[in-house]
Amino acid sequence: MKISAFEVRVGNLVEYQNKLWKVYKKNHVKPGKGGAFVQLEMKCVSDGTKLNERFRSEDKVEKAHVEPRQMQYLYSEGDSYIFMDNESFEQLSISGDDLETQVPYLLPNTDVQINFYNENPIGVELPGNVVLEVAETEVMLKGQTVASGGKPAVLETGLKVTVPQFVNVGDKIKVNTDTGEYVERV
Repeated sequence: MKISAFEVRVGNLVEYQNKLWKVYKKNHVKPGKGGAFVQLEMKCVSDGTKLNERFRSEDKVEKAHVEPRQMQYLYSEGDSYIFMDNESFEQLSISGDDLETQVPYLLPNTDVQINFYNENPIGVELPGNVVLEVAETEVMLKGQTVASGGKPAVLETGLKVTVPQFVNVGDKIKVNTDTGEYVERV
């Protein structure tokens, strides 16, 4: 199935140059001159090579035909992450190397979609946004204005994001899993 390059999400699998690729990073760029484009960082599933490719708005990519299964993240054990199939209740272990940039968004009981290609798990698709608790951040000083921008924060999973000045330790915030950016306080 062909989809626009702009519709590709982190964790998607695409067929490109006769190989199966997993998307690890997506960067949407709208330069001042010329048309917008998407920069995708992909890793080949078969041989592990990485590729940075630029796609224009009119470019289409072939989304790989995979069998999606709804699963729930349970816990981590060493370098492995344990997921449970929501229908059969079978457990599946996936190496941390295969998840790479997605680990900071995983909390126990998070529902995810795991894609299977020839009965092998090859990709995890996270929800568009996840809710995480702020573990560390600077205290807002009286008199600081909102215009002063954001401040760094460390979330419960170790993810570092920039948050507005009014966010405090213990607050739950929504984070975009594609960009890793703060969305809103929950």
